[in-house]
Amino acid sequence: MRRTAAEAFLDTAPLAPGDRVHLIAASGPTDDAGYAFAVRTLESWGLEVVPGAHVRAVHPDYPYLAGTDEQRAADLTAAWCDPDASAVICLRGGYGAMRLLDSLDFPLLGTHALRPDGRPKLLAGSSDVTALHQAWAHHLRVPTLFCPMVGNAVFRTSTAIAADVRSWLFAPWRGRTVSGPAARTLVPTAPGAPVRARLTGGNLSLLAASLGAPENPVPGTEARGIVLLEDVDEELYRLDNLMLQLTRSGWLSGAQAVVLGSWEDCGPLDAVEPLMRDTLADLGVPVVWELGFGHAPDALSVPLGVTAELTAPADGPPVLTVIDPQEDP
Repeated sequence: MRRTAAEAFLDTAPLAPGDRVHLIAASGPTDDAGYAFAVRTLESWGLEVVPGAHVRAVHPDYPYLAGTDEQRAADLTAAWCDPDASAVICLRGGYGAMRLLDSLDFPLLGTHALRPDGRPKLLAGSSDVTALHQAWAHHLRVPTLFCPMVGNAVFRTSTAIAADVRSWLFAPWRGRTVSGPAARTLVPTAPGAPVRARLTGGNLSLLAASLGAPENPVPGTEARGIVLLEDVDEELYRLDNLMLQLTRSGWLSGAQAVVLGSWEDCGPLDAVEPLMRDTLADLGVPVVWELGFGHAPDALSVPLGVTAELTAPADGPPVLTVIDPQEDP
């Protein structure tokens, strides 16, 4: 049975020792220690690491950007179009990935989306890289990995993060589960009726900022799947405003479930939770609190663009499981 790109990693790991991966800075710059640690870590996993030509650049006028838009777009394009590349790994988030989208040649990127064995290349990163996850889903139709980034300080301080990212890179995805220690059900799935749908979403502020763009059209009346949302460093009123953008635009109307991640430095969680509960109550779909992905100190990885099953019982922990969409429920 021929697999689609979205099903490519069910039984075959995205990477194997010896594979070539490109390390790029699509958003903000990384300090010397973060860059050196990233290269050393990936090489210790047996990977051939190819740094982008401008991976250490800083924009001459906007120091929050890792080089100019042209430099970052060129590195991303060169990395993805390398016929020997197996993955493109983003060094860190920050800000700037969305600035690249209008200059990317997506037909060209599409012709280089597959490796010689027919499996897709993998894009990995999170936070600001949400903009690229959206673009890869819309234009290239390939799965991606929403994961903590190897150039960030948290990658150096959490052995759990490094182990989790490594396992998603070097092991097949079929049957993999995501469920953090704080995960709880806010709105349950029906008994014996888990939600089976495609995983989408990412960082809340990036999703709200992209509303109306080609990669994120509104209204979102189409079946949007299981929507993942998380954020960091946003005050409560900002989260309120961002969620209002998604609901009033109609973007969330096609969601089959909403799964919330971490809300690091977004104020007291006992204030964030009722905000999310109240905002999402009228959707009439299952809602899960704090599944474990995002910016938390031990944040979990989660794939996007693949089919998963959400089980969210009223009296037990919710679990997200990667499944084969061709198998009967």
